[in-house]
Amino acid sequence: MVMRIVDLTHEHSSSTIFWPGNPRYNFTILSRGSNGSYWYEGNSFATAEHGGTHVDSPAHFYEGGWRVQQIPMKKLVGKGVIINVKQKTSIDPDYRVTVEDLVNYERTYGPIPDGAVVLMNSGWSDKYPNPNTVFNTPTPSDPKTFHFPGWHENATAWLTKNRNINIMGVDTPSNDYGQAKVFPTHVLMGKHNIIGVENVGFLDKIPESGSTICVAVLKLKDGSGGPARVFAIVEENKEVLASGSESLLSEVFLMFS
Repeated sequence: MVMRIVDLTHEHSSSTIFWPGNPRYNFTILSRGSNGSYWYEGNSFATAEHGGTHVDSPAHFYEGGWRVQQIPMKKLVGKGVIINVKQKTSIDPDYRVTVEDLVNYERTYGPIPDGAVVLMNSGWSDKYPNPNTVFNTPTPSDPKTFHFPGWHENATAWLTKNRNINIMGVDTPSNDYGQAKVFPTHVLMGKHNIIGVENVGFLDKIPESGSTICVAVLKLKDGSGGPARVFAIVEENKEVLASGSESLLSEVFLMFS
């Protein structure tokens, strides 16, 4: 079977977006050059857990929830469910994904499958990494001024009660919307050991249904989260691939245990 692999990750760099109060990413070159016999590179980096494309472990907002190293591997992969709310967020930047959005998705694509990775596509990825546009404020150091979309807690509660999902995520800085004060979606996710992923990129490159999404988070002992390489595996029609991209792909066989 021919697959297309799509990177959904913003690179970790000096321009990585962090929530105010977190230290910035720091990258130090320790060695980069030739000693006359061979080339050698080695570097050091330091980063806060919750920056750029990253995972929130359940422990982030719920005491006793899984920390990063405790997350079962099978919980880091699942069928992609992309909830497209771009039209709504273009009118209301404080929009929150509703139960109605989820029901409408299921009317089109069928029930959200067990173990799904449910991601909001608000179009916010295009704003990254400018902090003024990502947080949608002239003062990105002040969370009270943030205006970006996220999940409504009613939709989060509906998913926890009616579906058995692995991951919820957004293409914005937080699963709760920018004006949240007590972060109810984060709390609900933690209580039910649902993994969070934030600042997901490039969701327009994958279909709203039919992909498999993998979230490869750094296995940080006792971490409340960490940087992640998020990618989607999309089945492709060989006739479509023959137009030029087939040479870049090979048959991919995956087994998860």
